[in-house]
Amino acid sequence: MKFSSNKQRIFLDPSSGELIRIVKGKKVDIILSPSMYWVKKISLPVKSVREVKKLLPSIFEDSLPVGHYSYYAYKSEDEFIAFAYEDKKILEAIQKAGIATAQVGAIYFAQSEFEGIKTVVQVSETTGLYVKDKLLLLAPITWFKESEKLSFDGLKLSKHRIHLQQYGHIIDPKSLYKIGIVLSLFALILGGELFIAKSKLQDIEAKKEEIFSKYKLQSSTLQNEASLKKYTKIYTTQIKLRKYLSLFLKLHLKEGQKIVLIDYKNRILSITIGGVKKGMGESIVSMLKREKVEHKVSFHSESMKVEIKL
Repeated sequence: MKFSSNKQRIFLDPSSGELIRIVKGKKVDIILSPSMYWVKKISLPVKSVREVKKLLPSIFEDSLPVGHYSYYAYKSEDEFIAFAYEDKKILEAIQKAGIATAQVGAIYFAQSEFEGIKTVVQVSETTGLYVKDKLLLLAPITWFKESEKLSFDGLKLSKHRIHLQQYGHIIDPKSLYKIGIVLSLFALILGGELFIAKSKLQDIEAKKEEIFSKYKLQSSTLQNEASLKKYTKIYTTQIKLRKYLSLFLKLHLKEGQKIVLIDYKNRILSITIGGVKKGMGESIVSMLKREKVEHKVSFHSESMKVEIKL
């Protein structure tokens, strides 16, 4: 591999088993192998990447193994390239490669940096990169008759870099919800013990400190209950949003009908379906009633707008 004068560039693929030589004292720009992330090419009736990012957890939900994921997306012509990745696994791979956190310059996806390749690029003794339908894929090198070695000469890195969360996924909303249940049960036990015998106060306080220390909770129960209420609300809203989006994305629309706009603002999910005149949306309304979804329907010109309050 060849490197720039200021930074070392590496292609990180733990599955290859190949040794990476790191130059001591040099910053390292890391390009992640397709084996380290999930990618989808999607077309949605939204204009900005910011809107797309709100929908990524729901879009990837059915295709990801169990884990804690972060998401990224950018626009490519009329479509969006969306990514899901696990911060923890990438950090582990970086550490295993012998790269210190302070030495990391920037982290990129191979998809964004090599999506323009015209030939097969060999990245290890056994694997190579190639583009199919605008997506960069990793495959056994034996699949191809010809290939060229990976080189960073002349490669201008894109603006699509990611920032890993080293601690952001230690406690997710589901875990926090479970911790809240434990705390509620503990509060009942504590109250009963104090009523029965004040002599047990020291033992109970010791148990309390142990739990707070173990789960790295805030200093007071009131603060933890406030956090629980906040994250429970976020979790409930997210579940509803995924459910309602799934209902509309699975709709069998008639010819000439299509979803033209999805918008979520102030806890109102708005979905506009083009090609539906007044009196033609009975099947959609029936579906919403069948799923017991409270909704409001309005018609504008030749489109039907459904508003759902979360």
